[in-house]
Amino acid sequence: MPSAKPAVAVLGAGSWGTALAALIARHGHPTVLWGRDVATVATIDGGGENPRYLPGIALPGNLRATTSLHEALVDAALVLVVVPSHAFAETLRALAPLRPPQAGVAWATKGFEPGSGRFLHEVAAEVLGDDVPLAVVTGPSFAKEVAQGLPTALTVHSDDAVFCRQVADVLHGPAFRAYTGNDMRGAELGGAMKNVLAVATGVADGMGLGLNARAGLITRGLNEMLRLNIALGGRPETLMGLAGLGDLVLTSTGDLSRNRRLGLALGRGSSIEDAVREIGQVVESIQTADEVMRLATLHGIELPIAEGVRDVLHGSVTPAEGLARLMAREQKAEYPQDLFG
Repeated sequence: MPSAKPAVAVLGAGSWGTALAALIARHGHPTVLWGRDVATVATIDGGGENPRYLPGIALPGNLRATTSLHEALVDAALVLVVVPSHAFAETLRALAPLRPPQAGVAWATKGFEPGSGRFLHEVAAEVLGDDVPLAVVTGPSFAKEVAQGLPTALTVHSDDAVFCRQVADVLHGPAFRAYTGNDMRGAELGGAMKNVLAVATGVADGMGLGLNARAGLITRGLNEMLRLNIALGGRPETLMGLAGLGDLVLTSTGDLSRNRRLGLALGRGSSIEDAVREIGQVVESIQTADEVMRLATLHGIELPIAEGVRDVLHGSVTPAEGLARLMAREQKAEYPQDLFG
């Protein structure tokens, strides 16, 4: 007789947390979704819908939701954290004393720790300790499409091969492919930095610069990701896969992307404040651009596209001035001979 599937606690009842919780519940795992908003949680638990973030999409009847962190974690064999990066460390500190001893912790959060600029796996190791298995879930994925059951492929990276496989097995299903890897730093860099580059392509499209410009920005943006990743000790193949190229293409071209929509609004002349207000959700690129450029400065790497996005987001240059600065750069080889070591 087959053994019961492991129970999963998903922390964060936004669009992505709800979509992943629905996916896992549909795969037959006892799944509890934790959120702070009482009304949203009550509607998910009693009405089978998240009307704020995924309106009109039916959630599986076996998905439970609660505002009690203890209730969400008590039976969990796996914890999946899906909160914005600014809430990541706080959420880990809250779950640490309640985590069942057998439960590893994975996260589908993208970005850096605000203030310190640390990678999230560094934050998790500090808060939870070296004995807790950790994994990052990342790749090209819009929450709405996952919640609708549309085909999706992601990747799970961890230093613990057994836990990495456990997380991938929970996610993997008929319409969802979960690959595995062990380059957590590279996977996290790709998931964070693609948000910055998506703003650049959104700005270009908002300015009506055409498809050639979009393709050029995506390709040269990937080059910037590769150069910074190699300097940080990540592996280039990580960013040539789902965690880098895949996520970059989706976020740069799909209008479900908050970061692309921010760029579109800026390219059309909106202020940052008006654009963020209209989007109505957290836009990770605003803080991430600063951290990407801090890392670039630390390692002596030029990232002209990311630098331009940061300056536009801070209001120090207009989108048109940022474009002119990019186009005025000197002619050079596409790839330095020593890029890959």
